[in-house]
Amino acid sequence: MNLFKLFLIVSFLTGCASAGGGSEGTPQQDTTRAQAIARIHTELAASYFERSQYGVALQEVGVALQANSDFAPAYNMRALIRMALHEDDKADEDFQHSLKLDGTSSDTHNNYGWFLCQRGHTKEAIKQYQAALDNPLYATPELAYANMGMCYKKAGSMKEAESNLQRALVLHPDMPNALYGLADLSYSKGDFAAAKSYFRRFSQGASDLNAEQLWLAVRIERKMHDLNSEASYALQLRKNFPDSREVQLMFQGQ
Repeated sequence: MNLFKLFLIVSFLTGCASAGGGSEGTPQQDTTRAQAIARIHTELAASYFERSQYGVALQEVGVALQANSDFAPAYNMRALIRMALHEDDKADEDFQHSLKLDGTSSDTHNNYGWFLCQRGHTKEAIKQYQAALDNPLYATPELAYANMGMCYKKAGSMKEAESNLQRALVLHPDMPNALYGLADLSYSKGDFAAAKSYFRRFSQGASDLNAEQLWLAVRIERKMHDLNSEASYALQLRKNFPDSREVQLMFQGQ
């Protein structure tokens, strides 16, 4: 489940280092030029990845690695693409290779943690999130806190899940995946008023709601006995995702 693809890659390129100067034609200048080419094409790959154009994204990563085969962010980017393509073994290999080249990259640790958690390896994922947070220079720690919170929830550790999601909100009060995670967690705990409040804040910043999100909204409003809101979300779910699993669950009265 990839609800917030943009948050996986929003900052991973910040670790791209630029080389120093040097006279034209020197080995140092050639290295700088190669790094610049690798960085540009990795950024292009990220842009295509966001639009789910995975084939073109892979081509751009290939150009980046031709320019600089040791450019760690390119392997991180390729791992994300391969994750989206469900090429799990190759994705895992790329994440590990990226970290071998740059073990200090919090963005890669965060992305690798997301991959591992989505594949059910929650303990290993949490170690990656913690590694990301151990870096005092990490520019976006709220990403790792939010992802770690959701991973703890998946592992059944609700106290740790809530703690990390709340930490993410302290750093970024409008962070969508933290708000959605707390709405989902509050619903699971039976705190339906809090679930409704978090979901309302989440939906205010969301352009479109997917089937899973709409189904959570239906269930929250049902528990809150808000028939109008429940009917509104249910209509959106039936209209936009008529063949979804969530519509089947709704018709089954779950």
